[in-house]
Amino acid sequence: MNKPARNTYLKILWLPLAVYIIVLIISAVLINISPTSAWWRIPLALIPVVPAAFAMFAYMRFIRRMDELQRHIQLEGLAFGFASVGLLTFSYGFLENIGFPHVSWIYIFPLMLVLWCIGSALAARRYR
Repeated sequence: MNKPARNTYLKILWLPLAVYIIVLIISAVLINISPTSAWWRIPLALIPVVPAAFAMFAYMRFIRRMDELQRHIQLEGLAFGFASVGLLTFSYGFLENIGFPHVSWIYIFPLMLVLWCIGSALAARRYR
């Protein structure tokens, strides 16, 4: 992987991630102390999405700076993560129909990230 591009990406990524953690904590505290019927709970719940979007744009910029092989590896990793999460959530949806406990949507994105990393590692091994 292009080391200067990776270092630039990490520098650009750390700020939105740090802001995300801070905003997430503040948001959770404010939601817990505000009345259940308060209208501002909706924007408070969604505000952590803003720094997450900045992290997404940093990653997209990083992809544009990769060479073709690295892009191909990332594409294979994303395909593996996307397809795996699709199959897992599809399968679990059927299991919920027979009484398995409901799983919150909040776990889908972290699952996608983990499976994308696994898929990227598998693809990278093939090209070594």
